[in-house]
Amino acid sequence: MASSNAFGWAATDSSGHLSPFHFTRRENEADDVTLKILYCGVCHSDLHTVKNDWGFTTYPVVPGHEIAGIVTKVGSNVTKFKEGDRVGVGVIVDSCKECESCQQDLESYCPKPVFTYNAPYKGTRTQGGYSNFVVVHQRYVLQFPGNLPLDAGAPLLCAGITVYSPMKYYGMTEPGKHLGVAGLGGLGHVAIKFGKAFGLKVTVISSSPSKEAEAIDLLRADSFLLSSDPEKMKAATGTMDYIIDTISAVHSLVSLFGLLKLNGKLVTVGLPSKPLQLPIFPLVMGRKLIGGSNFGGLKETQEMLDFCGKHNITANIELIKMDEINTAMERLSKADVKYRFVIDVANSLSSSNI
Repeated sequence: MASSNAFGWAATDSSGHLSPFHFTRRENEADDVTLKILYCGVCHSDLHTVKNDWGFTTYPVVPGHEIAGIVTKVGSNVTKFKEGDRVGVGVIVDSCKECESCQQDLESYCPKPVFTYNAPYKGTRTQGGYSNFVVVHQRYVLQFPGNLPLDAGAPLLCAGITVYSPMKYYGMTEPGKHLGVAGLGGLGHVAIKFGKAFGLKVTVISSSPSKEAEAIDLLRADSFLLSSDPEKMKAATGTMDYIIDTISAVHSLVSLFGLLKLNGKLVTVGLPSKPLQLPIFPLVMGRKLIGGSNFGGLKETQEMLDFCGKHNITANIELIKMDEINTAMERLSKADVKYRFVIDVANSLSSSNI
């Protein structure tokens, strides 16, 4: 298969340190779209991958699956995109296209997904958005609404769809209902914005008292609940219709169940490194539901982007240069970001620094 030279920043071992890296991309084929990468969000999954926290990283690896850029080339079969379009690429770049999930536009649940980086694909391995360009099958490319900025819109391709999808699937969108958002980070801060756009009352649930001001004043949540305060948690018993749990650390579920009303729903999207204890008694006695959710399929992700365009929803970001990525990763490991790093790829990645 023909290929083109590309460059980016890669980790070469489990230290996770990223450095300049030359590699090859496949040529644009009939169903492909090539895009110049302008911005790429820095997801917590990137940090886990470069450090091999999950045990399946193959080095060298170029991370990045919150990619936003401009179309520079389209294949002969491509009808949805043209040169100059503002587009994005999220967590996957291919799937089997034949299974029940793919047939239902739920490619994220395909048993044979091809992730945007660190995945075997057509005799090589995928490399992500910390790089100058990418070639992707048209099915896995998304159109950005004209009013949505690409830098602050890039994190929506992972963080955004990861909370939008379960809110839609589990019916957590009824105006006037009460939504609890557990955890205030990259996922949680976008969940607040979706909740407000759906007309929900939104309460942020956090163990950090320092986050109350930002939850209320910056993100416009309706209220803040300090989960480390037993009295406040007791007072909030049975007050919430839904909770979306974005916490990635090991934590108690029983305390969250207690906040739910009869028939309440708790949906978890965080990925703690160790199993959580699931107490059955409060589920049974309150006819409560616990569910999980992956990121959404391509059709739903496009729907989410269009929704964000309509409601002017973007991520709160800190824009960084490519050569600041190692410092950003270190800060991310300490949750020292509000609320998503985004790499200004096109303006800081050039052949001169490779």
